[in-house]
Amino acid sequence: MPIRILVVDDHSVVRQGIITLLEDEEDLIIAGEASDGDEVWDMVEKVKPDVILLDLTMPRMPGLEVIRQIVPVFPSAKILVFSMHNNTDYVLSSALNGASGYLEKDTSREEMLRAIRAIAKGDLYFPPYASSVIIKNLLKQLARVPDTRAAQEEVQEKSIWKIITPREQQILKCLTEGMSSKDIAEKFDISSNTVANQRASIMKKANVRNTAELISLAMK
Repeated sequence: MPIRILVVDDHSVVRQGIITLLEDEEDLIIAGEASDGDEVWDMVEKVKPDVILLDLTMPRMPGLEVIRQIVPVFPSAKILVFSMHNNTDYVLSSALNGASGYLEKDTSREEMLRAIRAIAKGDLYFPPYASSVIIKNLLKQLARVPDTRAAQEEVQEKSIWKIITPREQQILKCLTEGMSSKDIAEKFDISSNTVANQRASIMKKANVRNTAELISLAMK
């Protein structure tokens, strides 16, 4: 199926230029256009684009705010930032808020097409300069993160039974006996949600990812 594109830019000349560059491609359809951030929400609901080609500098609602609002609600509409800025903060903020790609406006037509097609398939597309910014930021964050593996091993060296509350001990004992959340809720006359919250609390204290790991640790 053709890739449906929504072009968002506050300059009509720029929008028309983008449309002219893309409209002859058989696998692309210009599904709509918007001139500011406020129009994007309505247009996304109306035309259901696969890719939103988005400028960041717009009146009323800036592009970064558009990304923050659109990505959680319309995850199938992938956002390709198309901006005149190569500022580090713009690149990072776009990526961290869920944009699938970032291009400068002086990019070539060929690269724009590659980016659109890659993003429509579910891939990310960040050229070398943008990727470098993201990777450097990630490395800085990792350098500040404590050794979580050592922390997890330290927790798991202690008996899980000694670091949970008496009620959590009851819940964990039931889990090791193969009881379901519903059965546990009925046994203690509590809601299934309460059981789920108790189990989540135990798993957090135990530093495990799922119930199977929790039961294995408890049996040890």
